[in-house]
Amino acid sequence: MKILNSMCHNVFAFRRKLPHLLPFTTRQWCSQTGTSRLRILFFGTDNFSLPSLKVLNENLKSAGTVSSLEVVTSFKAKQNPLKLYSEAEQLQLHDWPLKRPSVGVDFDLGVVVSFGHLIPESLISAFRLGMLNVHASLLPKLRGAAPIVHAIRNGDTETGITIMKIKPRHFDIGEILTQRRVPISEHILMPELHSQLADIGASTLLHCIENLDRYYSKSKVQNSPDATYAPKIEAKFCEVRWAEMTAKQVYDLYRSLYSYKPLITRLGKDPVKIFRLSYSSERDSELQAGFIRYCRKTKRLRVGCQDRSTVVIEQLSIGGKKVMSAQEFSNGFLSKIEPPDRVFR
Repeated sequence: MKILNSMCHNVFAFRRKLPHLLPFTTRQWCSQTGTSRLRILFFGTDNFSLPSLKVLNENLKSAGTVSSLEVVTSFKAKQNPLKLYSEAEQLQLHDWPLKRPSVGVDFDLGVVVSFGHLIPESLISAFRLGMLNVHASLLPKLRGAAPIVHAIRNGDTETGITIMKIKPRHFDIGEILTQRRVPISEHILMPELHSQLADIGASTLLHCIENLDRYYSKSKVQNSPDATYAPKIEAKFCEVRWAEMTAKQVYDLYRSLYSYKPLITRLGKDPVKIFRLSYSSERDSELQAGFIRYCRKTKRLRVGCQDRSTVVIEQLSIGGKKVMSAQEFSNGFLSKIEPPDRVFR
C-alpha cells in the first residue's frame, strides 16, 4: 500500500511539472485545450488600438484565453483613449518608457497595436511567447506609420490587416502569422476605413491568440524586395500640385486626409486650405491646371487639374481666416482678383 501511495504521489508531481517540460508546440496545445491561459501586456496609444484592447478585455472577463491583461501607453498623450478606457475598466496601466524594462517576464505574450515606439530587444525577448503586432496593411506593402492614409492616397482598391511577430530595431519586418484582405471603395473616407480596419484587426488578433500554435507553425517571412512604405504625414504631403495631379488624384488625397488635415494650396501669396471637395470625370478644355471658376448655379468653385479634369470645392479658408463656403470665398476674395490671376498654385 505504501508503495502504491508513493507511485501515485510521483505521478501527480510529474503531471504538475509536465507543462514546463513539454516543447513549445505541446505547451501551446495545452493552452488551447484550457489547461493554461495567457498573461498579456498590451501596448497602444490611439483609437486604432482601442478595439483590440476591448476584445482582449472582454475575453478576460469571460474567462477565455486571456488570464490577465495590463496596458502600456503614453501618459503624455492628450485625451488618450486607452488610458481612459483602462482606468474605467480598472486595468493596470504602465507609462512609456517602462521604468522596469524586464516587465515582460511577468507575461506570456506582448501585443502591440498602433504604438509608434520601437520595442527594445531585451523587452521582446522577455516574453515567453514573444510579441505580436496588428498592422493596417497587407505587409510587406505599406510598412510604416500611416498605411491607411497612403493606401487611399495611392488610389489602391484593396488593403488589409496583418498580424505579425515583433522584431527588434525595425518596424513592420517580422514574420507574418495571418492576413485579412479589405476592399477600398471608390468614395470611402479615411475615418471610415480606419474604423473598419481597427475592428477587423481586433477580431483577427483575438482569433490568432486563441489559435496561436497553429498560426506560429504557419508563419512566413516577409519578402522585403516587395516592400513599400507609408511614412508619417508631413506638411508637404498635403500640398495639391495642380499641374501634376489628375482630379481623381486630388480627390484621393482629400479622402486620405479627411478630418485629419486639409489640403493645402496658394492663391497669390496667401495660403489656402481646402476642407470639402469632390471631383468630376468630365473634362473642361477651357480650364487649365489650377485655374478657378465660380459657378453661380451650384454655388461652388471648379478648379482645373492636370488632364483638364476638374474638382469641385465647397469649403475652404484663406490666409488663416475662418472656414467659408465657396460662395463666401467668391464674394470676399475671388471677385476682387482679375481672371488671369484666379489661379491656385
